[in-house]
Amino acid sequence: MQLSDIQRIFNRALILTFSKKKLAMVSIILALCGLLIVFFRGLAIHAGNWIMLSLTFIPVFLCSGILLSAGIWLTRIYHDEVKNKAIKYRDVLLNSWEVIIGASYFAIPIILSYLLVWMTLGIFILLKEIPGVGKFFMAILAFAPFLLNLSSLLLCLFALLVLYFVTPLVALKGVNRIQSAQLLTLRLKGDVFCNIVLGLVAVLPLIFCAILLLTAAFITESMCEVCESPVYTIVHSFFIMIPFAVMLSPAVIFFFNFAAEAHVFMREKQVEE
Repeated sequence: MQLSDIQRIFNRALILTFSKKKLAMVSIILALCGLLIVFFRGLAIHAGNWIMLSLTFIPVFLCSGILLSAGIWLTRIYHDEVKNKAIKYRDVLLNSWEVIIGASYFAIPIILSYLLVWMTLGIFILLKEIPGVGKFFMAILAFAPFLLNLSSLLLCLFALLVLYFVTPLVALKGVNRIQSAQLLTLRLKGDVFCNIVLGLVAVLPLIFCAILLLTAAFITESMCEVCESPVYTIVHSFFIMIPFAVMLSPAVIFFFNFAAEAHVFMREKQVEE
């Protein structure tokens, strides 16, 4: 892999990012994801810490399933755009419907894994409430909640890796779990450094935009004088979420475009070797 190869696929993925139709559709999808997050945030306002954890992570994993389905549609559109084919977004969606629905089930194992981690964490929270010895046990077993919370964060990272590696594979090869597992294993066993570099190039614009927008959102919320009321907090978050979704959509489209480019590039590299 040479720098010129990364430059070529980066520029092509970036140029085909700024399509008005794709930006509008992805903005709507992100707004729906944002609405889901705002809804769960509203439920978590007066909840305890343990319940708040589930209401924080579960919408993230649900949104990953939605984005996986949307990414398949975007990847198939991008595949035709690169080949300069005439594209009708509706036709691509109809032809991809079965694959999109099938791919959404990839989020289920992640959600079930998190629920298992969350319920295990609940056991330690109950242990803390034992009169007399609860706090002592929590002190000496502090490593367990730490590892469980770390597992929750690692599941978020795993969901991001699924979006990067699985989306182009399923979009171009279909939902064949055995074949997909074999191809994914073959890719991961190949050039690890190349996979890491390409993955960082794909995700860094997304992370940068997300951090910038989240910082602006937190600053805006800190200036909100009426946000002491739960209703106003939810309404305030909802209207911040709309421009948030619009501004994040180019980074999301680029992420899936570059993921598709990286998938094809690595496959061609393996064939040459």
